[in-house]
Amino acid sequence: MSIAVAERADGLPLPQRYRAVLTIALGITMSVIDGAIANVALPTIAGDLNASPSFSIWIVNGYQLAITISLLPLASLGEIVGYRRVYLAGLLLFTFASLFCALAHTLVLLTVARIVQGFGAAGIMSVNAALVRFTYPHDQLARGIGINAIVVAISAAIGPTVAAAILALASWPYLFAVNVPIGIVALALGWRSLPKTRTAAHDFDWMSAGLSAITFGVGIAAIDSIGHGEPLASFLLEFAVAVLAFAALIWRATHMSAPPLLPLDLLRIPVFALSIATSIASFSAQMLAFVALPFYLQGRFGYSAVQMGLLITPWPLAVAVAAPIAARLVEHNPAGLLGGIGLAVFAAGLAALALLGEHPATSDIVWRMALAGFGFGLFQTPNNRTMIAAAPRERAGGASGMLGTARLLGQTIGASLVALLLGRYSLSAGTHLSLLMAVGFALGGAALSMLRLSPAGARGHEHVRVHEGQRLKGE
Repeated sequence: MSIAVAERADGLPLPQRYRAVLTIALGITMSVIDGAIANVALPTIAGDLNASPSFSIWIVNGYQLAITISLLPLASLGEIVGYRRVYLAGLLLFTFASLFCALAHTLVLLTVARIVQGFGAAGIMSVNAALVRFTYPHDQLARGIGINAIVVAISAAIGPTVAAAILALASWPYLFAVNVPIGIVALALGWRSLPKTRTAAHDFDWMSAGLSAITFGVGIAAIDSIGHGEPLASFLLEFAVAVLAFAALIWRATHMSAPPLLPLDLLRIPVFALSIATSIASFSAQMLAFVALPFYLQGRFGYSAVQMGLLITPWPLAVAVAAPIAARLVEHNPAGLLGGIGLAVFAAGLAALALLGEHPATSDIVWRMALAGFGFGLFQTPNNRTMIAAAPRERAGGASGMLGTARLLGQTIGASLVALLLGRYSLSAGTHLSLLMAVGFALGGAALSMLRLSPAGARGHEHVRVHEGQRLKGE
């Protein structure tokens, strides 16, 4: 398919669309799972490489930091050179870095390989949603985003299980080696099937890319330092550096004629800005629960690691059930309403978990997990669809980058708050407070979502629908 045809077509034709969807699913599955498996394998890797726990944590942090600082720059690059090229380059880098990880024999080499792998994962994540938009016809966009949400949910859920299974059968290098054949298959499929899109005329803004990396890298490090009890002076210094870099980034974004790397133009669209705020609140709530629940179930009720894994499983399964339902509903109902209802149900599930009795039956925990997961799944697809659809097609990269950045920022806030509460209170009290705080974030997200139903909050959404309809009619 030529670039010109790809721009005019409303999505990819069959069966090319199926191959493109499979490519996108394989890439996002690898990048999400690899964010989880290192956490499970960290003690094993540290012991095998004779590394201290404090230094070995960089196996995890290096991967996350690389993603954090490069999401928005790579999304912007995708608009300039094409989303397909950024995705395939990220996939190639991720695959090579996975081989590098498997062959690393020192902690320094493994950490370097993980950082490189993180940049590859950022290439995949930064343009993932943009590729979904150009892969599906406009009237099936919610369905495509729903499938994407299912893939992410299942990948996040099976990450620890996959890691445990591999470690039971083989040594830790195989955790990374399994990515190599999958990456090769995804590259072969993607080269022939991913949509080609029109490239932008402006140059890449290196100055904004550097300022963005400092803003989000140092800013998230500052948030993380609160949770881990680092000195106040250290937090204030990091926070000041992040604020100054952010101010400079905003100044540059407002004094450019080309589309800015920090998509302030999209944040001026009320429905987009509210969707981003809703996403940050919801992922903060999700991560507060995800990090606290294992401690909560083990410390308060005495469940083993295997039992905890089984008890948490209904959550992602319920997300997988809710996502396609939400994709159907959002075609005929306001996303703000579905998001508000979903997050209210999510909050109810979290509150029910926080109010568990002293000796709960297995079924008592299972239905509460399923309720929380179903509520989150009901919210996620409509919210993501709104973020992507609210942006003009030529700014799909900026919307995709902001979607990933909002998720990462929310997850960092949630994890840092759990660390802070566990550091200040007993294990039982800290995990209980974490769940109650998650309820508050979920209800806050529900309120933000409902604001999109107001005339002011909905501005931008109808404009995009009209724009898309006129574009398709004209082509």
